[in-house]
Amino acid sequence: MRLPRLFAVILAALSGALLPACDIVNLPEIKVGVTAQSEVKRRMGEPGFVHHDADGSVVWEYSRQPAGRTCYMIRFDRQGIVSEMAQVLSPPYFSRATPGLTPDEIRRLFGQPARRQVFENLNEEVWEWRVEGENPLDDSYFNVYFSLDEGRVKKSGLRIEHKA
Repeated sequence: MRLPRLFAVILAALSGALLPACDIVNLPEIKVGVTAQSEVKRRMGEPGFVHHDADGSVVWEYSRQPAGRTCYMIRFDRQGIVSEMAQVLSPPYFSRATPGLTPDEIRRLFGQPARRQVFENLNEEVWEWRVEGENPLDDSYFNVYFSLDEGRVKKSGLRIEHKA
């Protein structure tokens, strides 16, 4: 492996490892009703995705998938001031993945999934997010199952991989 490529790999690994630490420092400084879009961008960087709402508000998505376990959704009012902020990959939000929702609606709720997989034999596509679990030694995942025929949510649930 050449030195520039090795440097790029090391830099990418360090960025992924240090990004959550930046969230710990930056998120408490973002205040609902006070902080402007420019300040959020300065602290958090470019959003991974921007969702536009009919009322003129926008939601910036800061997903830490696939390596992280969080996704921050920061909503701005029409004046560009933070009106709401949430870490949506958490139990209070999981119940919002109700049967009948579309993939776009799920993306708006939970952000970019860590993984998508199609199971033709089951007639479903599964989206998966890494999430914080009750036991930090286990790997926990939130899954949403879509019907391939209807393109809508069939069910959702948690999957836990217990470590030996």
